[in-house]
Formats: sequence, structure tokens, C-alpha cells
Amino acid sequence: MAKNVLSKAKIAKQDEYYTRLADIEQEMVYYRDHFFGKTIFLNCDDPEYSNFWQYFSLNYDFLGLKGLISTHYEYEEGKSSYMLRYESISGNNKHKTIKKELKGNGDFRSDECIELLKESDIVITNPPFSIWREYLAQLVKYDKKFIIIGNKNAVTYKEVFPLLQDDKMWIGQRPMNRDFWFIVPEEYEHEKLDEYGNRVKHIMGCWYTNLDIPKRHEDLVLTEFYEGNEDYYPKYDNYEAINVNIVKEIPMDYPGIMGVPITFLNNYNPDQFEILGLSQKVGYGLESNKFYEEYIEVKKDGTPTGSSGKKTNGNPVLAGRPAKGNYYVNENNSHEVYSLYARIFIRHKRPVSRKEMLGF
Repeated sequence: MAKNVLSKAKIAKQDEYYTRLADIEQEMVYYRDHFFGKTIFLNCDDPEYSNFWQYFSLNYDFLGLKGLISTHYEYEEGKSSYMLRYESISGNNKHKTIKKELKGNGDFRSDECIELLKESDIVITNPPFSIWREYLAQLVKYDKKFIIIGNKNAVTYKEVFPLLQDDKMWIGQRPMNRDFWFIVPEEYEHEKLDEYGNRVKHIMGCWYTNLDIPKRHEDLVLTEFYEGNEDYYPKYDNYEAINVNIVKEIPMDYPGIMGVPITFLNNYNPDQFEILGLSQKVGYGLESNKFYEEYIEVKKDGTPTGSSGKKTNGNPVLAGRPAKGNYYVNENNSHEVYSLYARIFIRHKRPVSRKEMLGF
């Protein structure tokens, strides 16, 4: 039992990543209109070190907040934690911070933290990555507005993709290709010191939100055509769709289904495109029509690796051999294929042909 408790504490401790103030400032500026008159809840936080607390307490009046609450999570078993509440003092422009001891350790799943969640309007934090899906599920359950950080590959999770597909959540303002550098405790492994001397570690993260932001209504500028470039956009071997390797190369004139990289979500405008499904997760709106159990994996020189093609089932698959890397062949070597990373399947809501574009 003691070993199990220690293991859980160790896992929780490895979630101790602190968001840098500059990253918070650069994102929050796009949500200012959403904050006016609202109570902000910073759970899974540590106010003594939190730049979230610093940002919102210092900008409390500027943002026109109604309230600000933060709960600290206590990693040490058997110890209770505390919450902070930031309030205006009636009759003047001053504020006070009220500290209150919690009954438990500040776990977001506890009854007392859920009551604070119900009281709040918007939840903003960098939640524990190890239980991120459970954390998101709670926000959805209680129908909360939120701005949170998560791993960018979370877009492929079965609990997450349907929310993106149904326009119940989207990527924040920060581009998906800009990863985070989080401040970490001294005992953590780190990769470098930042400009302020903080020990920082690289994480493939991005912002997730369900608050409307300007970029959701900006069209992705397209310059390419499918007509005349059909060979550049091959059809998948196992999906009724064409492959697009680079988001900016989405053809403006193709009316059918296209498979695009997951970074497409960074530029997704629901008025411009429709999301139909996700590869690698059969049943997410578009199913693979072919499977590869009888294929074997081979190296570039044709040497078998000993693996079957079963592991590529559901992946987006192209016929032929890749420019580099392994590929798959069937039993009589009459068909060669290779798989790609996850693709999101989309379709234009208003495709434009070359003739229409040129005004013919």
C-alpha cells in the first residue's frame, strides 16, 4: 500500500511544470472581452509559483474581473492544501487576498474543488498531463468555459477528437508548431536555462479552448489547385480521399475528401471546412476500407523486419515505396504500400475552381 501511494505521488510530482509568464501574456490578450465580469478559476495551480496567479491578480481591474480563485495541489500524502481568493475591497480601488485551508489536498476531483468549479465562469490552467483526459472530461461534464494547455498529440485521443470535430473545442491562438518551454523544479531533468535563468524543459504542447477567438473566423489562404496536379495529391490505398502533405498546399478546387496533417487544426475555420473524421481511429467518421494483416514490413533494401502490416491498420496508406523508411508488401510481392502519420479528413464548404478564380 505504501509503495502504491509513493508511486502515485511520484507520478503527480512529474506533472509539476510551470508556465512562463510571457507565454500566458501572449495568449490571454486574445480573450480580454471574455474575461469582463467573470470569475476565473486557476485549479491544479500553485499560487506561490504560479504565473497564472501573477498575471490575473496584477491585471484584475484592467480585465474587469468579478473574482479570482486558485487552488494548490499538495503532493505530500496526508497533508491538506489551501485556496486563494482575490477580491476587491468595497469602497476603494484596493484588493485583498484571502487564504483558506482546504479539507483535502486540492485534487480537482474532490468535492470542495468541484464546488469552486461550479462557482467559476472560466477555468484557466496548465493541468497535469498524466490525467489530462480526465481533467478535460470534468470541464465538459460541468459545461465550463476554459483555456488550458495540453499535449498537441491529444487531438488524436478518442476523448478529444470528437470535441474538435463537433466544434466544442479548438486550438488556441498560439500556433501548434510553437512548442512550450516549461519551468521545472531543480530536481527535474531540464534542457536549458531561459533568458531569466529558469530551468526549462521542452514539451510538445498547445492551448485548447472553447472561447471564441478571431483566428477561428479567418480563412486559410490557399494558392494550389488539384486540377492539373493530380499526381501530387495521390489517393489513399485504404480511404476514399486524397493525401495532402502540407496544410498550405490544400487545393482550393478539390470538392472531395482530403487527408491533411493534424496541424490543420491550427488554421481550422468551421465556415471554410468541414471535419469528417480521423485516420488511425477507425470509426471517427470515415472508416478504412482495407486492412493489411497479410502484409509484411520490409526495410529499404527489401529485408523483412519480422513485423506484419497489421500495425498499420487504420493509418492513412499510400501505394508504392516511400522516399525513406520501411514499407509493406503482400505475400506474392505484387503490392507495395507505406503508411503515414495520422491525417484529419476534411472537405471544402466552398471550393473554388481555377476558372472561377481567374474569372472565366
